[in-house]
Amino acid sequence: MNFPRSHFEPEHEQFRDSARRFYQREIGPHVERWREQGCVDRDAFLKAGAQGYLLMWAEEEYGGLGLRDLRFEQVLVEENVRHGDIGFFQGTHSMLVGPYLDKFATSTQKHRYLPGAISGETILAIAMTESNAGSDLAGMKTRAEDKGDHWLLNGSKTYISNGILADLVVVAARTNQQNRHGISLFLVERGMPGFERGRKLKKMGLHVQDTAELFFDNLKLPKENLLGELDQGFSYLAQCLAVERLMSAITSIAHAQVAFDITLEFVKERRAFGKPIGALQNTRFTLAKLRAQIDALQSYVDQAVLLANEGQLSAEAASAAKLLTSELEGQVMDACVQLYGGAGYMDEYRISRMYTDARISRIYAGASEIMKEIIGRGLGLDPRQLG
Repeated sequence: MNFPRSHFEPEHEQFRDSARRFYQREIGPHVERWREQGCVDRDAFLKAGAQGYLLMWAEEEYGGLGLRDLRFEQVLVEENVRHGDIGFFQGTHSMLVGPYLDKFATSTQKHRYLPGAISGETILAIAMTESNAGSDLAGMKTRAEDKGDHWLLNGSKTYISNGILADLVVVAARTNQQNRHGISLFLVERGMPGFERGRKLKKMGLHVQDTAELFFDNLKLPKENLLGELDQGFSYLAQCLAVERLMSAITSIAHAQVAFDITLEFVKERRAFGKPIGALQNTRFTLAKLRAQIDALQSYVDQAVLLANEGQLSAEAASAAKLLTSELEGQVMDACVQLYGGAGYMDEYRISRMYTDARISRIYAGASEIMKEIIGRGLGLDPRQLG
């Protein structure tokens, strides 16, 4: 029995019922085919948009629902992970990229881009990572030069989620060569001359999700495609990372919960030494410990969601949630594969696919080592200050 969760209201549970039906009907049945083709159909975003599930926080004047309660997003993540697929990155679209438009776009930019993003016609991505600049964003080489009546963008990005499908990409580029933090954000649209996509990258897991390289070769950007203020991109990225890491934590704990549930059912049926392996002490003790750990971290994540709703989620708290849930997710997957035995190594069993899907969680949205660094510095253990 799961530890009771008290932060949801009746309206969230009603919303969960409709979301569950959507993912069971429109996402789950297509997952195997999407895994083969290496990305979801664009239609998946259109269907989610038709339900009002994309950028739910957006105001009604743009076609949104005006729902800024993160608990609704949490419900979508949990139902997608259970009944759809963790590789359907609607959360990246809505909660990792969309907030940059919400916080920093002009009214003109919002009217131009938000309606399509809400409907699913305009799929969003964000391009920060470079081959030699992952967690160290200050080391990025992509640059944008002011040419008077336009910006000239040159460089490349890699490991970009939604990179193949994206119609609008928020691109981070260096605009001040004298300042390591002199970075700005730009809006790059599909079809702009000089904007090319590289190969769809093959990955260990998340085969439903498209990851790509992006290239910018003397791309002329209109001046109005600057997002926010010049040279403020680094601070903008920092502002949005707390919720991004919380969304990662929500996903990791949901993924761990589903793995636990399907394994619990499996061990009741799989037999060894003449009885179900669930009757063996090792199985009981393993699952008992995982149950306690999942419940404890779920409570932490739920509290973090409430803090985010109040605008009180700190970088350290978000980093702790991301660190602990992603590490636990990995532990749960490993233990569950072990309990499945040889079957757990076979792709026909969901747990095998979940195992490889989970490995990226300790890397993306900030590697575990970076999370520890943020938490440690929050304790006053900053080497720049301690000397």
